[in-house]
Formats: sequence, C-alpha cells, structure tokens
Amino acid sequence: MRFRFRGTRGSLPAPGPDTVRYGGNTTCIEVRSDAGELIILDAGTGIRELGIELMAARPVKCHIFISHTHWDHIHGLPFFLPLFTPGNAVTLYGPPDPLAMTGIEAVLSKQMEYPHFPVRVAELRADIAYRTLADRQAVDLGFATVSTLLMNHPAMDFGCKVRCDGKTLFFTGDHEPYYNIYAPGDADFEEYGRIVDERNKALTDFLRGVDILVADAQYAEEEYRTRRGWGHSTFERTLSLAREAGIARVYLTHHETTRTDDEMDVILARLRREWEGCGFDFDMAREGDDLVA
Repeated sequence: MRFRFRGTRGSLPAPGPDTVRYGGNTTCIEVRSDAGELIILDAGTGIRELGIELMAARPVKCHIFISHTHWDHIHGLPFFLPLFTPGNAVTLYGPPDPLAMTGIEAVLSKQMEYPHFPVRVAELRADIAYRTLADRQAVDLGFATVSTLLMNHPAMDFGCKVRCDGKTLFFTGDHEPYYNIYAPGDADFEEYGRIVDERNKALTDFLRGVDILVADAQYAEEEYRTRRGWGHSTFERTLSLAREAGIARVYLTHHETTRTDDEMDVILARLRREWEGCGFDFDMAREGDDLVA
C-alpha cells in the first residue's frame, strides 16, 4: 500500500510562496493498493490535480471516503474531472446529515446547486454511487477494508481505518481530544468525566495495531487555549495519542491556514527535540509526498 498527500492544509486553501514545501491545498489523501486500486480520503482542493492526472488513464474507478462535510474537506469535489466523463465509476462514502435526516448524496449535491455552482449533480456523466456510513461500519472493497469511527468535531465526522496489503492506515479527519465540558464541583462533572474516559479509551483501542496515523494537529498547545471547542487537536496531544496506542509512524496534518513553511520548520524542529526517543517516527504531512506504508 502507498499513500500520497494531495492536500494538507486545514480550514481554507493557502496558496502562495510561503506554503510551497508543506502545501496550500486542503485535505485529500490518495491511497493505492499494490495492484493500483484507488481510495481517496477527503475531497479538499487537493483532489482537483489528482483528478486531472487520473483522466490520462481512463476509465477511472475509485472510492472516495468523506470524513465530514465541512467545506475544506469537500470543496474540491465539483472540480474532480472523473465525475464528468461517461465510463468512469466513482463511489462516494460519507456521513449523513443528522439534522435533515438525509444521506451523503443530499449533503454533497447541495454545494452544486444554483446559485453556488454552474453544474448540477444531475449533469455529471460518470457512474456515481453513494454510500452513507455509520459509526464502526466496515466497508469491504475487495482489495481493502475501510472501517469508520465517530470522532469529536462540530459535525458528524468519521475517522477511517484502511486495511490493505497487510498494512493499516488510520486518518482522523478532523478531531479534538475529548475533554470534560464541566468544571470541578458541577453536578455533572464526574459523570461526564467517565464518558470522556470511555471515549478516549475507545479511540486508543481502535488505533491499536495501526501502522500509520495521519491526524489532525492544527494547533500548538498555546494556540489551543483560545480555540478549545473548535474541533481540532494539537501537535503534542496527537503525538501522545500515538504513543499510547503504540503506533510506529505518525503524520501531522490539517495545517493552520496562516502557518508558513518557515514556521512549520521551526515547530517540527522543536517537536523533534522535545520528543526525541519517543519510540516512534513522526513528521509533518507535506503535499506531494508519495510514501510506502
């Protein structure tokens, strides 16, 4: 199994000379089996260039798993060229809309409605199938299995565990570590604390045996103090999770929109000093990196 980072930025694309090394496109990961079968994790702006490359070897067959439907994880989808061509087969997987009680097809079609976009979903010519996911669902693709886990984010967000060719990769989508929303002394503090402990344990248990963790780590600890509840993790908390779950390789992603390459270099150097001897390898996700699991 191989994987390539097509987009690593969080919240908003950030193109320009200051984001060349780590990338300016929003979240998208290309996953390939040894035989070349294709899974795509999220459809941020990074999926556009992938789609252009795929069209050079038609017909295209792929499985796109959407962790959640915030804009930065889907706004490249209307520009994914394989959707427009007859003969291509694309299956879209993702969470439902729990408010409207609709499936992933309704959520995704809204972004292509007038007046937001000039092409409607009904005008797409590929063979498109939709599969609405549930928590802890295992999807057997034949060449791989993708299993879901509900994460902590201000939208229904599924982390995806991809098992393929004897290796396992887990992608969190967006995730904030569970925490107690009540203060000590509040009537619900102890009960909610037990719930937090259960959910943190469930996540750690789900990650045991994973070879590679690709995780939301948008903030440094000092930044997180003013962004608690926004649905994102920190470098340090993600590395702590990896250590607790016994994961060998970690890639920190969903980079803060305003963070420059030089600032990323400084943070990575600090983390490597502070986490020297941690027992696992970690790095920042870099757009364009093509890696072997």
